[in-house]
Amino acid sequence: MPLPLLWLGSAAMGALLLADEREKRQQLERDRLLGKVPRQTTGSQAMVVAPSQWQKGFKQVSPQPGSIVCCYVFGVIEHTGIWLADDCLVELHGSGLIRAVSVKRFLAGRTGSQIYIACNHQHQPLIASDMVSRAERAIYQYREYDLFDNNCHRFVWSCLCGEEVAIKSFNELNQKLAGYFKQGIYWDEMRLTPELTDR
Repeated sequence: MPLPLLWLGSAAMGALLLADEREKRQQLERDRLLGKVPRQTTGSQAMVVAPSQWQKGFKQVSPQPGSIVCCYVFGVIEHTGIWLADDCLVELHGSGLIRAVSVKRFLAGRTGSQIYIACNHQHQPLIASDMVSRAERAIYQYREYDLFDNNCHRFVWSCLCGEEVAIKSFNELNQKLAGYFKQGIYWDEMRLTPELTDR
């Protein structure tokens, strides 16, 4: 008899927590649209809106050449890459090969069905001028892949600014992006058309 009551209590608690998170996300979106954004970014504020598999975003964004993109890997680690154009992304694969792939291939073997784009508070992708040319030049090169010292985040950063620095985590990449673009980072859902996911 106590076990069903425990399950019921847990379900009610989970629903309350989810509703609270949803309200926080809605308030954040209202502040964002009003231009109420963090004036200075710190380590804890670098990523203002994180990618979320549980809460749909308020606006989907179309990628632009040079957009920084990410997806989930087993619900924990985010995998990053660079959008080139026309269903083509560049990524550092776990084998060490830098390759150009489709959206479907980028998501293959990973746990999300959604790609996210690093944006400013106005839902515009954050892009640097030399990013596309650096990413294109890197295709078919090999790196000694290491999960902490030579990973996809380091590759994205090197394409962004031409600097080779070990970046151990997605959070650390966000801190560097916030410093580079001098603003907090918002990860918005990418607008995925059926043509992109079916190829």
